[in-house]
Amino acid sequence: MRRRDAPTLPDPGLADLAPDQRLRRLELTVTRRLDGLLHGQYRGLLPGPGSEAAGSREYRPGEDEVRRMDWAVTARTTVPHVREVDADRELTTWLLVDASPSMEYGTATLDKRELAVAAVAAVGFLTAGVGNRLGGQVLAPDGIRRFPARGGRTHLLGLLRALLGAPRTDGHPATPGLHDGLDGLQRMATRRGLVVVVSDFLDGLPDEPDGAPAWEAVLRRLAVRHQVLAVEVTDPRELELPDVGLVTLVDPETGRRREVWTGDPGLRERYAQAAAAQRDQVRDALRRSGATHLALRTDRDWSADIVRHVHAQRRLAAAPAAARGGAA
Repeated sequence: MRRRDAPTLPDPGLADLAPDQRLRRLELTVTRRLDGLLHGQYRGLLPGPGSEAAGSREYRPGEDEVRRMDWAVTARTTVPHVREVDADRELTTWLLVDASPSMEYGTATLDKRELAVAAVAAVGFLTAGVGNRLGGQVLAPDGIRRFPARGGRTHLLGLLRALLGAPRTDGHPATPGLHDGLDGLQRMATRRGLVVVVSDFLDGLPDEPDGAPAWEAVLRRLAVRHQVLAVEVTDPRELELPDVGLVTLVDPETGRRREVWTGDPGLRERYAQAAAAQRDQVRDALRRSGATHLALRTDRDWSADIVRHVHAQRRLAAAPAAARGGAA
């Protein structure tokens, strides 16, 4: 019998658990909080794509691809329309997970790599089903790890264990770039499906605010054939600098070090402005590439953010159908 005055131990965080315990915790979280959102043939994470026609809707400039234009409906209504398709019954999901040194940073409950594992677990458990397959690549400090597309819970758990066990690095790393990973994924993903990229997208950003990142062009090519979900992982300390006196900042991607006096309010303001401009640069590049953007933060409830994203995508997919029903 438990004593009434016995101290209550705090619930351990994900980082405090053994790998198998972490996997079990992730599976329970996904099952309890996210399961059931994909009823309706895999439309939960993103609407479409597929091969079965599902009608047309009005063209949205900047969002829709011209190659999906429904010319017959456009000519009949004199209003530009694009074709819609139902998702295929068997879904192949391709993952590209960034495990580079910049993903090892974290000042909240999880670091960015742990949050990336949680995002992969959510995608994997939600898209699991009869005939569905999951494959992809991990950008680790020791090179690119490739996983062929296979089905089953055992395959998914093996991929998650590889992510949790990917080596970490100190000093100047030689991690493959995001562009190289996307290029390799394009060669692997020969069948149309869902492509999920989990990264902080800091690799390959140009110095000019209006410049295109090195990975934008290949991501755009992937979005032409596949639906692409870009999961951006950030930490609050990357967005603002606290007043903690003299600190040594280290660039995890290059190993460069610099001492900074954080007591200067002007410096903190410039840092926040530069960080905001950098995130805007990433968001604009993802929008231009045609990817759907899901932002996750280490200091937020990631499962709640995914739920909100799923519901938003479902409303987006349902809105054209409701409009057609009202017009009919």
